[in-house]
Amino acid sequence: MDELLTVGKYNGSTLSILGRNAVLSKLSEMPIVGGTGVFRFASGYVQARAPSAYLKTKYAVEFNVYAFHY
Repeated sequence: MDELLTVGKYNGSTLSILGRNAVLSKLSEMPIVGGTGVFRFASGYVQARAPSAYLKTKYAVEFNVYAFHY
């Protein structure tokens, strides 16, 4: 999946994330494999977490992004 950032100095840049987001798990980790703009050649990982109140409805996912870029 590609995530587009739309605010501040990262406006128009994207992060490219691969992997499986196991939505029924409490925590999933996926690698960052690149990006565009400011995030060209980015690496890192994303932690996806469904808050416990939303696990049954599956409507919300929290993403914590740890990205390294040059």
